[in-house]
Amino acid sequence: MSLLFQIPAVILVTLACGSLARKLGQSRVIGEIVGGILLGPSVFGRIAPAAANAFFPQSAMASFEILSTVGLIIFLFLIGTEVNIDHLYRQRATAALSSVMSILMPFAMGALLAPSLRNRFAPQGVGNASFVLFLGIAMSITAFPVLARILEERGIQSSKLGTTAILCAAVGDIVAWILLALALALVGVGGSSLSLPVRLIGLAIYLLAMIGLVRPIAARLLRLRQRSDLSIELLGVMVAFAFASAAATDALGLHPLFGAFLAGLCFPRANAWQETIRERLDVLVSVLLMPLFFAVTGMRTRLDLLNEPTMWLWAAIILMAATLGKVGGAAVGARWTGQSWRDSLALGVLLNTRGLVELIVLSIGYNVGVFSPTLFTMMVIMALVTTMCTTPALNLLGIQNDATSR
Repeated sequence: MSLLFQIPAVILVTLACGSLARKLGQSRVIGEIVGGILLGPSVFGRIAPAAANAFFPQSAMASFEILSTVGLIIFLFLIGTEVNIDHLYRQRATAALSSVMSILMPFAMGALLAPSLRNRFAPQGVGNASFVLFLGIAMSITAFPVLARILEERGIQSSKLGTTAILCAAVGDIVAWILLALALALVGVGGSSLSLPVRLIGLAIYLLAMIGLVRPIAARLLRLRQRSDLSIELLGVMVAFAFASAAATDALGLHPLFGAFLAGLCFPRANAWQETIRERLDVLVSVLLMPLFFAVTGMRTRLDLLNEPTMWLWAAIILMAATLGKVGGAAVGARWTGQSWRDSLALGVLLNTRGLVELIVLSIGYNVGVFSPTLFTMMVIMALVTTMCTTPALNLLGIQNDATSR
């Protein structure tokens, strides 16, 4: 089946599901993921397997992944351009402590559950250390792109709460990806040919270059051209830099989305330039590329593997442990730095959004033989449910728009 037929089918289904999700009070992201699940093996493949294999053969996934990755990189670059640096500086204590606590507590929950889950659901021959690491990472990670999309939909991406949540998610996920590199090294598999010490040194050099070299150059460029509009040529250079930055973090064994986000952070802070780049790129990303990304993830999800009550019980235990650890850890960290209980809980709820980055980690764990199909499915359910709970919980806390979160 031609990609030109597959793309409109994916776009129409995901947009319809996204619109329905909004009417039901959910984030559009949830609808788009569900749309992918409907098109995948759990629904379409189960109802009409021959038609599903003909319309979405396995060979088509590579093209979808390339397009969706492009969309994800541009989207995270746009999110980075809108982060309020002043808010980041003022909230640095809250972000630092909440990041640490939102990683440590769910990781500890995962470590406590690891022996029981390993005995029941882990494949034969999986080492204890690698299993604990993978499970702890899966419990503690935040879905950076989904969180950013939810903040954007609610109009709080530039608020104090939104900025703190973005920074916490960025720091937390960087730590998680470093731990993932260690876990992959333990099982003898990795996405980079570089050793872990070399990756860490490279990451330090990269961060120093971005903060100490690129940001000052960008600020100087703004001073030189502050009265000029953002030209097509300059926009092209900045988008190219975003992809180059993504490639750099990918080469270091981290996810390319962090490079794209950091490139956005280095973008000159001029309202006119930020509005221009948003207007020129947002439609392409929101209408075409991001729905493909969410659809691909949903199409890789199998929800038909849990066929016993005991498995559903363990799925519920995993869900409760992950939620208690993530929300509790982030909220306690924020409260210790003087935040109100309302804002502390809201931060915990936002960081409890796992979604797609979680699914990426789970897919890696599954591919290297650490997670069995059954445990993989339980973790997928946890990721989807925690993400679905974000919007209702924010509504309950009264976090509606930028004005209510400053």
